[in-house]
Amino acid sequence: MNTMLLRKSIIGIAGLAFTSGVIAGPLAHHEATPSTATTPAAVVQADQPAAQAAKPDMSALIPHDVQGAQSKINLNDEQVADAKAIIAATKKAGLPERAAVISIATSLQESKLENLGHLGDQNDHDSLGLFQQRPSSGWGTPEQITDPEYATTAFLKGLKQVDGWQDMPLTKAAQTVQVSAYPDAYAQWEQQAADLVAQHWNN
Repeated sequence: MNTMLLRKSIIGIAGLAFTSGVIAGPLAHHEATPSTATTPAAVVQADQPAAQAAKPDMSALIPHDVQGAQSKINLNDEQVADAKAIIAATKKAGLPERAAVISIATSLQESKLENLGHLGDQNDHDSLGLFQQRPSSGWGTPEQITDPEYATTAFLKGLKQVDGWQDMPLTKAAQTVQVSAYPDAYAQWEQQAADLVAQHWNN
């Protein structure tokens, strides 16, 4: 009888411990230790900054070899900001990286990536802004042309009307839009323009 009572007491104590949440042994350790497998590697990778995205492939930026000797200038913060504005407007227009290369190379030739106002006696007719567009030629008002987004969008609108611009040498595509007195001058800026797009496209 004493043995039976002892067994019932033990079972009763164990049942009380289980229902009250006082659990001993390996089960208690397992419940108290949160699993580290609830954060998959894919989730961790998805949290990586967008700035770490791969740069555009140079073969997409310069699909053909550059033409002729290349020029390069040192850019200040304002010029870099103008290059970024051109890139942003190109992306907003839904056009690829190559269009941004052509746009920046054109601006490098026309204004050295400076959003120029009227230069007085030194002005080329009434040319203004990053692309030296002329109000008298229908590009827009002076206020519009000196807005980087508007000016870039206007240039890109002209570029899209050039049949086969994607496969043209850069200087031919730019010249078809700009109708410059120096049609071959745009070619020299292709490498620097491509480098700027590669650096800032995913920023």
